[in-house]
Amino acid sequence: MASFVRHYLLAIQFFTRIPVTGRLAAWVGFSPAMLRASAAHFPGVGWLVAAVCAAVAALCLAAWPGQGFAPLVAAVLCTAAGIYMTGGFHEDGLADVADGLGGSVERARALEIMKDSRIGAYGAMALVLALLAKVALLALLGAQADRGASALLAALCGGHVFSRWCPLVIVRSLPHVGDAAQSKSKPLADQITNTALAIAGSWCFVPLALVFIAEGAPFLIAGMAGSLLALWWMRRLLARRLQGFTGDGLGATQQLCEIAFYLGAALTLRTP
Repeated sequence: MASFVRHYLLAIQFFTRIPVTGRLAAWVGFSPAMLRASAAHFPGVGWLVAAVCAAVAALCLAAWPGQGFAPLVAAVLCTAAGIYMTGGFHEDGLADVADGLGGSVERARALEIMKDSRIGAYGAMALVLALLAKVALLALLGAQADRGASALLAALCGGHVFSRWCPLVIVRSLPHVGDAAQSKSKPLADQITNTALAIAGSWCFVPLALVFIAEGAPFLIAGMAGSLLALWWMRRLLARRLQGFTGDGLGATQQLCEIAFYLGAALTLRTP
């Protein structure tokens, strides 16, 4: 149990702004092997992000009940809360992948562009479109008068957790590429086992069960199907263009799978 907690806290420390410092950080410790083991707890990080985003959205809808723009405000603020919690880590990966793959058809040059901290035209366009898609879909889910806040909160719960399981499939099935010495993803990339995937999947069980209870099977299945389709597309793209994955590729995968979950769920909505 102590190892489980240490690995989970290390995942929180690595992928969020939540402070794990001082004596707690000393107790958690760090090693490449521990970081590798913490990969199994990435969906557990999604629990925290989803909880904060859902709380912000619920407060907004409660503050302005029945107001036409309340779902839009809720969507904007809960998206901002999620970005603040993670430091925009995954969004940065999406922008870098868009710059790299959009800026060059040559593998080596694409990898070089992805290492550049500056954002280019392709990255800016991808980032803006991704944020617009999130906000629009969440606002649509929150605007369902017959469901109250249920559809929006369920989508946040399922989307943030399940989208953090999806990149682990890529870690398991593709080799890491790029500069291993400078890559933050390398320590967790070289040994991801089926057992780790199963542990990560167990983190998804309760949130997805809550989505099922709150919104029903079609909502859940459509959301998961959207994420899995995005995962399949990203894995195919990374395998074809880079012959493997980078840390940025994992961040981009998480972002697209999250958006695809919202899209799939939204497609099950029916107007009165």
